[in-house]
Amino acid sequence: MSNSLTKKAAFWLYNLGWGLAIPALRFNHRLAEGFEQRTLQQKVNAADLWIQAASAGESYLAWALLRNLKPARPIRVMVTSNTSQGMEILERAINDITPNNRGVSAYGAYFPFDKPAIMETAVRNIRPKIMVLLESEMWPGLLRALKKYGCKTIIINGRITTKSLTRYLTWPSLWHMLRPDKILAISENDAKRFATLFGREHVDVMPNMKFDRLGRTEPVSHTRNPLEEILRPDTPLVVLGSVRREEETVVERIILDIHHRRPKTIIGLFPRHMHRIKYWEKALDRLAITWTLRSKTEKHVPSGSVILWDTFGELTLAYKLSQAAFVGGSLAPLGGQNFLEALTCGVVPVIGPSWENFAWVGHAIVKQGLVRIAADWKEVANFLVEDIEKSPSHEKVRKAAIRYVKDRQGGTIRACRLINEFLNNT
Repeated sequence: MSNSLTKKAAFWLYNLGWGLAIPALRFNHRLAEGFEQRTLQQKVNAADLWIQAASAGESYLAWALLRNLKPARPIRVMVTSNTSQGMEILERAINDITPNNRGVSAYGAYFPFDKPAIMETAVRNIRPKIMVLLESEMWPGLLRALKKYGCKTIIINGRITTKSLTRYLTWPSLWHMLRPDKILAISENDAKRFATLFGREHVDVMPNMKFDRLGRTEPVSHTRNPLEEILRPDTPLVVLGSVRREEETVVERIILDIHHRRPKTIIGLFPRHMHRIKYWEKALDRLAITWTLRSKTEKHVPSGSVILWDTFGELTLAYKLSQAAFVGGSLAPLGGQNFLEALTCGVVPVIGPSWENFAWVGHAIVKQGLVRIAADWKEVANFLVEDIEKSPSHEKVRKAAIRYVKDRQGGTIRACRLINEFLNNT
């Protein structure tokens, strides 16, 4: 069988696989929301630019693009995400840019399932001139449909691991056929991996846009933090942020250890995914620790309590009032979660040994004392207790963080310039 026929057969099977899977996906609690949009039962509107942001982190990058994009002529932008958290951020981004950015109007939707038949319909209806994929979103059904309808594709803030590259290289000719028109990678190593797959002439290096987000840190606002309504100023707060399922049992030990050594401390517990709230309700009862749901908290929380955060969008506010913070996804081999947000708020984050996803930040940030890496849960607890007793001022940490990223900024401007160049040439 020829290579062309093999690819056609592969996409036929891929389409069939999605067709068999989609009915069952309706019952997945994370995919049920927005199911009509994911399957195009709800119509999508035309747009000049389509930006795909997989989850919360990428959605903040999409927000930065919308805020800074200055097109030569008015454009309509469609922004999509795979997750409910991502969609919440995109909705805030749309409300932010609509009154302020002349020439840019935007709407949001859930990212369609990558069934080739669905993606062809989506691209045909949206008719985007440019498709922007943030970080590592490479879906074969989407890329094939974009090629078919002549839409230019850009990967921005691109990253690709060695493991992912090995998987893609099992069929290099397929990915060569689906090759994006331009890739801006966040490091030279990522650029080399993309070049191995697509060719170096299509790949450049850009500063990571996440440095721009940290660089936008401003002096502490005199506006009252709404969490002051539930947190007494004389009671220490420890934030356990973005805790993942795989590390829950060791985080339980951290909670017990802090509760034993500093019993008056309030712990703000932020599961990375909201569907883990039920687990934590049972776990805290089992640990015999007083706890309350954030959604049901309206007055000062008693000292020694755990606030189980079942609302979205307040992690930054909690960091700003905390004396110590642990950032999850790092005590299990998961690559880590974004600890830069804690730095933005003026607290030195404690993380576990797994932070490969943020190696682009550079090991110098550890040497300068702006991040503390613990070998295990015991050391995490020790670091947090130390910070409860004596931690540097938030303003001192914020200024040190800004100095660190000063020479690493500019990714957002670079990305917007490229998007505008592609828009002007179509």
